[in-house]
Amino acid sequence: MDTRIRRRRRGLLGAGALASVAVLAVVTGSAASTAEAQPLNLFPAHWIPTSTPIKHVVVIFGENISFDHYFGTYPNAANTDGTPFKAARNTPKVNGLDHKLLTDNPNAYNPKRLTHEQALTCDQNHNYGAEQAAFNGGKMDKFVEKTETDKCTGQPVLFGEPGLVMDYYDGNTVTGMWNYAQHYALNDNSFNTVFGPSSPGAIDLISGNTHGVQAVDPVTHEPVSDAYAVQSPDANGIGTMINDPDPAWDDCSDKNHTSKDNLATMHGRNVGDLLNQRHVTWGWFQGGFRPTGTANGYAVCGATHANVGGNAAVDYSPHHEPFQYYPSTANPKHLPPSSVQAIGQTDRANHQYDISDFNDSLKAGSMPAVSFLKAPEYQDGHAGYSDPLDEQQFVVGEINKIQQSPDWKSTAIVLAYDDSDGWYDHQASKVLNGSHDAAQDQAVCTGKPTTVGTYADRCGYGPRLPLLVISPYSKVNHVDHSLTDQTSVLKFIEDNWFAGRIGDSSFDSRAGSLNGMFDFWWPEAKKVTLDPKTGAVVHS
Repeated sequence: MDTRIRRRRRGLLGAGALASVAVLAVVTGSAASTAEAQPLNLFPAHWIPTSTPIKHVVVIFGENISFDHYFGTYPNAANTDGTPFKAARNTPKVNGLDHKLLTDNPNAYNPKRLTHEQALTCDQNHNYGAEQAAFNGGKMDKFVEKTETDKCTGQPVLFGEPGLVMDYYDGNTVTGMWNYAQHYALNDNSFNTVFGPSSPGAIDLISGNTHGVQAVDPVTHEPVSDAYAVQSPDANGIGTMINDPDPAWDDCSDKNHTSKDNLATMHGRNVGDLLNQRHVTWGWFQGGFRPTGTANGYAVCGATHANVGGNAAVDYSPHHEPFQYYPSTANPKHLPPSSVQAIGQTDRANHQYDISDFNDSLKAGSMPAVSFLKAPEYQDGHAGYSDPLDEQQFVVGEINKIQQSPDWKSTAIVLAYDDSDGWYDHQASKVLNGSHDAAQDQAVCTGKPTTVGTYADRCGYGPRLPLLVISPYSKVNHVDHSLTDQTSVLKFIEDNWFAGRIGDSSFDSRAGSLNGMFDFWWPEAKKVTLDPKTGAVVHS
């Protein structure tokens, strides 16, 4: 299948070509009315043949959490503060923080439990090279020196202390996550596809390939050279993404185009292209995507909210929206869907929506077959401006709504994360794809061969991340040890809708399966309602 669908990479895109990419006609300018009048009529989700009983996949994609940071002591909570948590007697153990790691850790500090009152913390260093350096060749003992940020400057109400990068929460703070693990399926062997921050993780989720990025001028879209946006560029300026450049096809990039940083466009295909070919409804739904106005010909994303500590954050982050990097799936002007019934179809919104559009489609009984949900920044879990308590409100709130929908009976919710934030995790990843960029890569990567394609700066697996599946078809109170990564979610979607593979050395070709978290023979997992504020079980 991969051979049949593999496409030749496109060469250098000049300014004229970039400005006239044909697919953008459906989301820009005068063609919007045509797209609205003649949307691509994709089939309702329950009509489409699938390889499993799952007719709806909802991926809730959080920010910046390592596995040990949330689940290191699962299922044992201190119960000294926060929401009480007591595990069921038959709860399986995870590969977490044992007594030796807690009391005689090889790092400069031992891991320490963060209390419910310490939910707001400093953001850690989660750069591509820094995370590799923290691994120290697989010894996992340089996190304090390489990824720690223990002091937060200019940000009130944030907790920091020496050794912070080692610290973890338990079920008295991340109560909702632990309760979902109790009643559904948790994987303790899932990894970041590559090392590095948010944007590469989001790109891997939808395409499995961080190679293919090109830097462009923020106004003209003329190709430029930019070492932040593109690593190891070829003669045409196309290379690999290891940082967080804003997407070229987004009016709200560059702080609503008030700054002049170069932007990034991605070549190649993503899962949205594959789903369109299969006539499968889908969408990416993100908090703050709906514009609050216009300025200088650009849409403006100006909505803000305060987190539990009262610190304000802008809702919408362009570099968290991976489909906006690809001309084929972008909605540059943030146009709304032509109707609630059109959500998931290819109209002027081009499958890119505000989170409120997902909730509207859910109420209307027309939830797309594949939905990616991204919280507004204050609720996405990213340390520095968000926190586990705000994240819990978003995650539990959305899951409660989905569970009250008639579509719940055929839905799988995947709770996954984009990167580790640099937080400590004791488990060294298996580096299945090395990289030999002397300017970026450490020995943990340079000592391994490049096994999937020849592109540089795609070293992985990176750090271990949480992964949960919440579905009537989930195994119950189950810990899966199957080796997975972000592209395992991509692969499940591809396989469930017979969509084929991305090609061009995408890591979906070697992704592990999520099937160990399911029992497709019979839906045994019951509907469990949690309190969004406390994470406690309200009804089961």
